[in-house]
Amino acid sequence: MHPTAQHNIQEPLPEGLARAIRETAGDIATLLHGVSDTTVAVPDSQWTVGEAAAHLALANELMADLAAGQARPYGDGTPQSLAAANAQTLATFRERGAEPLASMIAEQADAFLHAVDRQAGDESAAGPALVTPLGPMDRHVLASYLLTHMLGHGYDLARALKRPHMIDRARVALCMPFMISVMPRVADPAAVADLAVRYVVRLRGGPGFGVSIGDGNVHVTPTPLERPDCTILIEPVAFLLIALGRHNPWRAMAQGQILAWGRKPWLAPRFPTLFTAP
Repeated sequence: MHPTAQHNIQEPLPEGLARAIRETAGDIATLLHGVSDTTVAVPDSQWTVGEAAAHLALANELMADLAAGQARPYGDGTPQSLAAANAQTLATFRERGAEPLASMIAEQADAFLHAVDRQAGDESAAGPALVTPLGPMDRHVLASYLLTHMLGHGYDLARALKRPHMIDRARVALCMPFMISVMPRVADPAAVADLAVRYVVRLRGGPGFGVSIGDGNVHVTPTPLERPDCTILIEPVAFLLIALGRHNPWRAMAQGQILAWGRKPWLAPRFPTLFTAP
């Protein structure tokens, strides 16, 4: 048996990912424990704390159902359709209490991991595409998606409640399979239409990847490209926050969190504008 295939059968998820999912859900639940007023506004959002927490609870439930192989249509992948689906589910799910939502967020994260565990002995468990709100994914990428989604909204809740957020270098690295998978799908067609460039993005102290753009197409490789036009070195937490639309790239540059070099280093500030935050 191929070593990789054997690894997929014995290990439901890549090392550290299940623990990061469980701990992130726990961190978010801890943020919510004891919060009596969930009508507090989330900064830079139209949601309150209660609405953001309800969205997280519902999204974790959706991901758990997907991991179990259930069909759960949810928009068509465009930002507009996802926003409409979010609004519809929040309108029909009225719970806004911090304690019940904290419990549901943690319970549904566990349900997701149990669903993945049930597939662990199946040779095809990591292979079949599951239909998700952002396109087909295997369970490994879906788990990375779940973690990324929780970290983005967990960051929002931490800001709203004036508490430390839970994003760190190790968790960002576990988000990368999803980020690399989804980047072509969330590229802005107008922004990439007339662009021909080869980027390498390196996370400081961590992995790097390549992005090749030409003829309106975006190709992402999980390893750096040779002879890039522009290499971007970025602090991992800043990368995730910028990618999720939570951090201003110009501010990150001013703070020394981003460095760029190559034949066309001036293309570095343009990179985040090529994508719509998932």
